[in-house]
Amino acid sequence: MNPAPTDNVEAGIDPNASGAVVVARGLMYAMVVIASVALIASVLLWQKLSNIQEQLARQSQEAGTNAIEARALAKQAEDRSRDTAARQTVLDTRLAEVALQRSQVEELIQNLSRSRDENMLVDIESALRLAQQQAQVTGSIDPLLAALRSADQRLERAGPRLARVRAAVLRDVDRIKGAPTTDIPGLLARIDEIARQIDELPLANAVSPASPASARKKEAPAKPVWWDQLLSDVRDEARNLVRVSRIDSPEAVLVAPDQAFFVRENLKLKLLNARLEVLSRQVDNARTDVGNAGAALRRYFDMNSRRTQAALQQLQQVQSQLRVTELPRIDETLAVLATAASGR
Repeated sequence: MNPAPTDNVEAGIDPNASGAVVVARGLMYAMVVIASVALIASVLLWQKLSNIQEQLARQSQEAGTNAIEARALAKQAEDRSRDTAARQTVLDTRLAEVALQRSQVEELIQNLSRSRDENMLVDIESALRLAQQQAQVTGSIDPLLAALRSADQRLERAGPRLARVRAAVLRDVDRIKGAPTTDIPGLLARIDEIARQIDELPLANAVSPASPASARKKEAPAKPVWWDQLLSDVRDEARNLVRVSRIDSPEAVLVAPDQAFFVRENLKLKLLNARLEVLSRQVDNARTDVGNAGAALRRYFDMNSRRTQAALQQLQQVQSQLRVTELPRIDETLAVLATAASGR
């Protein structure tokens, strides 16, 4: 069943030699396979290296392109940065100019406002000083209060810048309202009214009109004969020549009828002097003249007349209202106005 060895032996071939041949062939086949595998691996590696080189070449080309674009972009960015820096410089310059103009405008507005406030303060101060002089002349606080109220309205429109001045004005208004004063216009009006009534007051030695009986006789419808009429007229005239009345002041009897005009004018002059003295704030002299006018009224005029009594009562009221009162001053407001006008 083993013909091969027999044949090999018979042919004169050594079996060990054939085994070596087989091994040699196997080694040769293995080497071929290994070489083929190595060749295939080399080819694959070469292809892979070629692909890697191509990819590296593309990446290098792309990197170069990107670098060129980056340099271009960097140049553009640099140019834009220069333009931006130039524009920023221009804007900074314009901003500085605008800020300077704004500061100049604000300063101009402040100067205008300050000048307007100063002019208003000077105007208010002049008006208040004039009102104070009018109050001193007239003896009434009404001009001063009116000027202070007008100043308060103007200061209120000016806003909080002049709040301190307005506070001083309001304090003076409250102080003047509470100050005791004399109603000078009312006193002057009352004196003028008394002077107007002087011509209508009856004198103490004035002759009374005809009696009602004689008047009724004159109005009788009967017509007496001419001698009866003559006797009646003579009798009436004789009755009027003699009049019996009580006169406490002898000076009133001595006043002749043609001197009554001078008595009335003298009384008017006393009242006029009292009026002028009230205006000039000479209260004591005014009280003296009013008292002298009342004494003359009692001495020369009929005290039984209601008109005379009313005039004397008015004179007494005027004398009681005449008192020395110091008009309030506005020195605080004037001082604050001067300080504010000077800018302190």
